[in-house]
Amino acid sequence: MFRLFVAFRPPAAILDQLLALMEGVTGARWQSKEQLHLTLRYIGDVDRHQAEDVATALQAVRFQPFSIKLSGVGNFDHKDQSRPIWAGVNPIHGLNDLHKKIDRAFIRTGLEPESRAYIPHITLARFGAQSGNDKADVRPWLHVNEGLCSAPFVLDHIALLESDIGKDGVRYQEVMRVDCAGAQ
Repeated sequence: MFRLFVAFRPPAAILDQLLALMEGVTGARWQSKEQLHLTLRYIGDVDRHQAEDVATALQAVRFQPFSIKLSGVGNFDHKDQSRPIWAGVNPIHGLNDLHKKIDRAFIRTGLEPESRAYIPHITLARFGAQSGNDKADVRPWLHVNEGLCSAPFVLDHIALLESDIGKDGVRYQEVMRVDCAGAQ
């Protein structure tokens, strides 16, 4: 089985800007530079045949490059007490359009439509169930960093990534890159 998702990896300067923020929250497992990405469509576990269908469908996705930028921070509230910290990305409408285009391509391969609302973000930190994380721990960091903003950068490619969960954490490997014209 392959655990796949489609993402965009921001340029090094943006990654460095995000890395500079990553401290000051007890119990946070901050993402490494290699883990930082903007997810465009989660796929999940698929077999080899379905993975090939997904890759073929993704190659056919056409889009024009567009500018995006970092915009604010937040955290997701989960029932399991885990509240990932994220950096927001705008413009939401351009990212939503690309997400829908990718989703439609995958539906044609037999995948179920994305069931969760798409909220463009880059996950910065996660918390384990035993981290003791509560809103009081995260709020000061959110307050200090709420004005996060970056220079615009161009989303001109997407990548099919495979995640491998090991004893040292999660590693992401690029399986395929698709440029805005649809070529690899």
